[in-house]
Amino acid sequence: MNTELEIQNLWHEFKPNKNHNWVLKDINLSLRSGELVGLLGPSGCGKTTLLRLIAGFDKPKRGSIKKNGQTISDNHYVLSPERRQIGMVFQDYALFPHLNVWDNVCFGINKKEQSIKRANWLLNLLDIFEFKKRYPHELSGGQSQRVALARALAPGTSLVLLDEPFCSLDVEVRSRLRSELASVLKSCSASAILVTHDPREALAICDRVAVLRAGEIQQYSTPIDIVATPSNDFVAQFVLQKNILPIRYINDSYSTCIDKLNIPSDKSISSKSVCIFDKNAIRIKASTNGDFTVIAKEYCINCFVYTVISNGLKLRSEMSLDAHLSIGEKCKVETIYKKNFLILPEKIKSNF
Repeated sequence: MNTELEIQNLWHEFKPNKNHNWVLKDINLSLRSGELVGLLGPSGCGKTTLLRLIAGFDKPKRGSIKKNGQTISDNHYVLSPERRQIGMVFQDYALFPHLNVWDNVCFGINKKEQSIKRANWLLNLLDIFEFKKRYPHELSGGQSQRVALARALAPGTSLVLLDEPFCSLDVEVRSRLRSELASVLKSCSASAILVTHDPREALAICDRVAVLRAGEIQQYSTPIDIVATPSNDFVAQFVLQKNILPIRYINDSYSTCIDKLNIPSDKSISSKSVCIFDKNAIRIKASTNGDFTVIAKEYCINCFVYTVISNGLKLRSEMSLDAHLSIGEKCKVETIYKKNFLILPEKIKSNF
C-alpha cells in the first residue's frame, strides 16, 4: 500500500525563544493511501496545529512533511495550500454564506464537464442533492457538515483533513455521519486525518489512531492494539478510561492499596510501575471503616458507575442496579477474582 503522507521529526513552536515552548515535539507519522487516521488527545495537545502544518497554513520549525514522496513543508520551504491538493473541513464548516450549496461545493474547481459531474455525484453520494439551491443559513448542522465534506472532495483531492467536524452535532446525527465517513472516503478513493478529542469516536471509525499529549505522540497504532496494549498510563486513562493504581513492594510481594497482585515469580517490576484495570474488575461496599469515599454516581442504563476517592486516588466501579450507595458515603474497594489487570510499562498481564 502506498504512503500518502509522511511526517518526519516534526517540531513546532509559535513564539521562538531560548526556552523553546514546543507545541509539537518530534512528530513521526505516516498515512497510507485509503486510510482514515485519527489524531486524538485533550484540548491544547497540538492536534489542530499539526493539521494546520499539513494543510500548509503554517511552516514547521524543524522536520518535514511529504505527500506522495514529495516534500511539501520543511523549515525552508512551504508549498502553498492551494497547490497541495488537500481538502479541509473546518470545525465550523466555514461555508460561504453568500453562496448556495451548489456554488459552495463547486468553489475552487474548474467548470469542466468532468468536474461538474463529480460535484453532482458527491451531492448524491452525501444525500444533499435536493438542497443544492439552499444557502448555509437554511441548512441543519448535519447538512452543513455534508456540504463542507463535498466541497473538500470536489476537486478530486486524495487527502482530506477534518478538524472535529462532528463536535457541534446532536448525538444521533453525529453517530450516523461518522459511521458513513469511511464509506464516503472509500467511494472517493481518498485518505483522511480526523482530529477529535473523543476516544470512542476515534476507536470506532479510524484505521489507526495517534494519541497526543502535550505535543508528543504517546501511541500510534490500530484501535485493537491500543485497547489490548496501551503504551502507558496516559493512554490507558485518557483513551480507555481505565483505573490506575501505584504498586508497592511489601513482604516479598507486590500489591496496590486495595489488594495483592498475582504476578509471576520470574517477573520483576520497577518502583514507578502502575496497575491498570477496568471498572468492572472491582466492587465497592459500604463500610464505616472504609478508606474510600463515594464522590459521584452515574446511571448507565444497565448499571451504576461509582467514582470513589482515597488520599487523592480515584477509582471507578461498575455496579449492578441493586447497589445503593450515596455520595459522601464511606466504602471499601475489593478486586473481583479472575478479572484481568495490566502492569505498565512492563506490559505484564495477569488476574486478580
